[in-house]
Amino acid sequence: MTTAATADLVTAARAAGRGAAAFNVITLEHAEAITAAAEAAALPVILQISENAVAYHGGRLEPLLAGAAAVARAASVPVALHLDHVQSEQLLRAGVAAGADSVMFDASRLAYGENVRATARVTEWAHGHGVWVEAELGEVGGKDGAHAPGVRTDPVEAAAFVAATGVDALAVAVGSSHAMTRRSARLDHPLIAALRTAVPVPLVLHGSSGVPDGELRQAVAAGVVKVNIGTALNVAFTEAVREQLAAQPAAVDPRRYLRAAREAMSGTAEHLLRVVAGEPARLTTAADRA
Repeated sequence: MTTAATADLVTAARAAGRGAAAFNVITLEHAEAITAAAEAAALPVILQISENAVAYHGGRLEPLLAGAAAVARAASVPVALHLDHVQSEQLLRAGVAAGADSVMFDASRLAYGENVRATARVTEWAHGHGVWVEAELGEVGGKDGAHAPGVRTDPVEAAAFVAATGVDALAVAVGSSHAMTRRSARLDHPLIAALRTAVPVPLVLHGSSGVPDGELRQAVAAGVVKVNIGTALNVAFTEAVREQLAAQPAAVDPRRYLRAAREAMSGTAEHLLRVVAGEPARLTTAADRA
């Protein structure tokens, strides 16, 4: 199977009133685990590679993206490739050249007017190359500061931002936070509903690892379409590795503990895929147990 287009997966999910799950890939094991989960759930999925992950790999995007693409092509379900939280326009162009057909360009750190200008410029270039663009308005905290109500996305400003930039999807700040290891976030569901009414493009929820199942389901019902998940997989990965090394302290072959980590990530991903798609959940995630 060829890789799917993010635009097609998000459009189909929106039309069906369900969410489209997007998981962050750091290692090949992540890509394999996520894709296995999607096949087990018989659901499409988006593999996304962040600028932070590229930095971890020494600034080299192509090896990780090529590996993820190979896993996606071998899958029995639709799998799309997406670049996440890209601030560098050079990296964005390199990712498109390497095969990504969608990108989240993140200029949310800039003042509103600068965000608009930078995002509009990137979107014009991306659309000229057939690339779907997600942007962020407001600030989803967690990695460089706590999320506060004062930085949540304003519906009127969001409508103006989408009109001025031409983006295809909008990541909104509605109460989630990046890098949460406990699922204790509470979302502003009236704000999500107001944003859905104000904004003509699909809404995206970042920092979803810290959001409980019920809150995720309610967010999708209120208007969120694309749901980004990263830390929950890393919690599962790390917990499994710790357990394996504690049980086998003399182990030196990484396959022994990486296999367990991959299986743990796959179980968590399958659970969250089903939640986001509105299907019955099957297990308690590692993040719930943390």
